Amino acid sequence: MKVSSKDGVTETFSLSTRTGTFSHVLQSPEYTATHRIYAHHAHVHLLAFSITIQRSTTKRQPITVQLQSQFTPKSPDVDFNRGPDYQGAQYIYGKTLIPEVEGGPQPAVHMVWTPVPQAVILLGEEQEQSWEFLTAVAESEEGVKRHFREGMSLVAAGSLYSSHTQAWAARWRGCCVDVDGPLPLKQAVYGCLYYLLSAIPPLGSSGFLFHGISPGGLSNGTQGEDYWGHVFWDQDTWMFPNILLFYPEAARAILEYRIRTLDGAMHNAQELGYKQGAKFPWESAATGREVCPEEVYGAQEIHITGDVLLAFEQYYHVTQDTKLFREDGGWNLVGAVSQYWCSRMVWSEEEQCYHIKGVMPPDEYHYQVDNSVYTNAVAQRSLNFAADLACDFQIPVPEEWLEFAKEVKVPFDTEKKYHPEYDGYRPGEHVKQADVVLLGFPMMYPMSPEVRRNDLEMYEPVTEQDGPAMTWSMFAVGWMELKEVQRAQSQLSKCFNNITEPFKIWSENSDGSGAVNFLTGMGGFLQAVLFGYTGFRITKNSLNFDPVCPDDINRIKVTGVSYLGNKLNFTITKERIRIKVTKSSGDPRSSLLEAVLVESGQRILLHEGQIVVFPTTAGWIQRASAEPF
Repeated sequence: MKVSSKDGVTETFSLSTRTGTFSHVLQSPEYTATHRIYAHHAHVHLLAFSITIQRSTTKRQPITVQLQSQFTPKSPDVDFNRGPDYQGAQYIYGKTLIPEVEGGPQPAVHMVWTPVPQAVILLGEEQEQSWEFLTAVAESEEGVKRHFREGMSLVAAGSLYSSHTQAWAARWRGCCVDVDGPLPLKQAVYGCLYYLLSAIPPLGSSGFLFHGISPGGLSNGTQGEDYWGHVFWDQDTWMFPNILLFYPEAARAILEYRIRTLDGAMHNAQELGYKQGAKFPWESAATGREVCPEEVYGAQEIHITGDVLLAFEQYYHVTQDTKLFREDGGWNLVGAVSQYWCSRMVWSEEEQCYHIKGVMPPDEYHYQVDNSVYTNAVAQRSLNFAADLACDFQIPVPEEWLEFAKEVKVPFDTEKKYHPEYDGYRPGEHVKQADVVLLGFPMMYPMSPEVRRNDLEMYEPVTEQDGPAMTWSMFAVGWMELKEVQRAQSQLSKCFNNITEPFKIWSENSDGSGAVNFLTGMGGFLQAVLFGYTGFRITKNSLNFDPVCPDDINRIKVTGVSYLGNKLNFTITKERIRIKVTKSSGDPRSSLLEAVLVESGQRILLHEGQIVVFPTTAGWIQRASAEPF
């Protein structure tokens, strides 16, 4: 973005998604001044910016560039104190004023930063000069000073910025989604992927204590419009599948966050009167206790508990990482969620099935309803996964898990052949956001194409047009499943109303209101590309594909898909699918994969480094030794 002023100085603002760098450039006849800002992609406790002045003429007079710093070491949330300067840098520290829960911890914040002068001067004999400024943030004095020293060592070696760009280059080598189609679509995909990758742990950081992803990332509005950094189902349902497909190690860090907060989730269940199990909070922070300021959401929007477990299920099927479950607490979480669902269900003598009463579905226009179809279906899926996992681990399966899964009510209108959103839903009632359509994807609840179509057609016209940004992506995926490509494109095009130029920042709602840099909407949009156009589906035994290619898209290339420890590249056109395994797991039990084509039944071995090509069709990837799915 360029802005010109009357004095002949041109300002340019740009964001490089390849290097994770925001640049502000002043261009005059005498000089070019570049202000470069970045959050270090490898050293995540460091924020940096630099000023570079380049002389544009042969004149030798000094050039002065004025600097303005907006930073003041004050916060309404942290009791900051000034500490002694450290290695020429300023130092403040403090603790949060209000604990998350009464009597809970009050985390400390420590900051060290190099002071910003009022101006920088390029001397007359200098052609170019740079100044680097560093901020370190950590939870302890020892930690913040260590990170600051590490950063200053990189500055002294001239490698602070290059180490940042190298980390981004490594990240992009591991994943990419390239759509050969309209430029706005291509830019939107890159933008969404960049912002989502910015929010996950750095590569090679096993053991990194990750605190989850909030709908607005690290952004935080003054009145809570960015959700105070809390974690919702947005992370597990909308962002997680994209991350899992490329970086299972980052997906694991997300699940580890849920495991660490399991005690808080169990407290939530007890507080609401359920003696057993874990109820994950609608809004989660450090402890896993409910921190939602509005009680109705925390008490009733219980589908999040099933959403969390669905993420664990997807991870297990993609990675077969038994250690997470056997040794690192995953099985305890699975069992606690199952216990909660059993405690939450009540038997209906009239209907001879189990009900889940008094809930708020994903459609937040309705509350205190019985048998939300999405809530009940995700509860059923939780119990089925728990039973399957127990069988895999040769653990006796509690009979009640099987009984409750089999007998829970999943509302269905046999006359109109569609899924009512909840008991008593009347066709035509207004809906806030994607709800019933989620049964088809990501839930993959069994239904005929006729029912899938009826659900889409029933809820599409009554869903809030200006509602949350992720909604239309799910309608698009549904229409792609049914090969209604034009209808899918029509729905996906609505997402562009939420994209703000010039840096592709998403707003929560199409009128610009709500959370800024709305990662939830970006996650939904990416799923429409990664799981819609490609038809990828994660199942118990395979990674399925069933592509659709709209007329204005010539090719879709997905680089770095992770499956059972392997890395695969897919190139899809209207005529052909090309698959290459770029990295095998190294595990003889899972290193060799095969593609199985639905129409012909043909099996094609996928050897590392070899490219296989076949006509565009539906199929799946599985272990070469596995039986057909």
